[in-house]
Amino acid sequence: MNTTEVLVEVHRGPILECTHRGSVAVWRHGEGLIGGIGDTEARILPRSSSKMIQALPLVESGAADAFGLTPEHLALSCASHQGAAIHTDRVTAWLDTLGLSEPDFRCGVQWPNDVPARDALICAHCGPDQRHNNCSGKHTGFLTYGKHTGAGPEYIDPAHPLQAAISEAWDDVTDEPNPDFAIDGCSAPNFATRLSGLARAMAAYAAATPEGGTRQAAMVRLREAMMLHPDLVAGEGKACTRLMRAMGQRAAIKTGAEGVFIAIIPDLKIGVALKIADGATRGAEAAIAHLLGRLGVLDPMHPEARAFAHGPIRNWNGIETGHYRIADALSGLSL
Repeated sequence: MNTTEVLVEVHRGPILECTHRGSVAVWRHGEGLIGGIGDTEARILPRSSSKMIQALPLVESGAADAFGLTPEHLALSCASHQGAAIHTDRVTAWLDTLGLSEPDFRCGVQWPNDVPARDALICAHCGPDQRHNNCSGKHTGFLTYGKHTGAGPEYIDPAHPLQAAISEAWDDVTDEPNPDFAIDGCSAPNFATRLSGLARAMAAYAAATPEGGTRQAAMVRLREAMMLHPDLVAGEGKACTRLMRAMGQRAAIKTGAEGVFIAIIPDLKIGVALKIADGATRGAEAAIAHLLGRLGVLDPMHPEARAFAHGPIRNWNGIETGHYRIADALSGLSL
């Protein structure tokens, strides 16, 4: 039985052309689930929305400090970047400090999504390499952990010490065992969790303090790095970057493939996790923009908020053809 709800409508002219169904979990640390739509207990793969969890061993192990990593490095470790020069130049320099190079990655080659970077490669009759992979920052963090701990080079192996450390962190922050995993687009294991567990984990990040022990201190460093460097977390034109800029360091947000989006809101000690059932990015972006407005950390009338939650939708001639509408189930969510 489908227990999801319609969250976002897509209208073309006067016609309702498409709907995006999904589920939402809003968790406040110390209180629990304070708002939910659809199946909050559904088990999902959080995909790249969980990179800040995968980065915990990098900080907790002492590797980040041993190699002098800055907030820029930590933001990249949580990034799904565009492969622009600001991303690949930093990844290259980071690899150099490790005494490693591009072939040490296990993430695979990907054309950059950044148009100038892509066009420069084409004009130079060159192709991309693994540094252009949107997950190369995360993988450089993985390599840093391995260099510091002496673990072997096959860091994407589910039996590798790094993946064991990520699994332990995963179970702790979601407060549930996660024996199931699948292989992500970058070839690393991605652990399954309930949507509510993912929201609980993000609330733990939101409530963490530097004095709260090793894990909480690591959470603080990662969330603050994301808020301080939204351009490194994604890139120009992307929702994560645009919305974090609009919020002025009031929340850290991160998208994941197949319609997943999370938010970490420190002022409220709230974590948000949502999943669009059909995997549509536009549905997830509209839903998270609306929720950030409802929670008071994003001005609903800010041009960026309106662009993602309402549109307008334009065609290649620049003609306005439609708009998004936040459906009643989402607009009426009690928080």
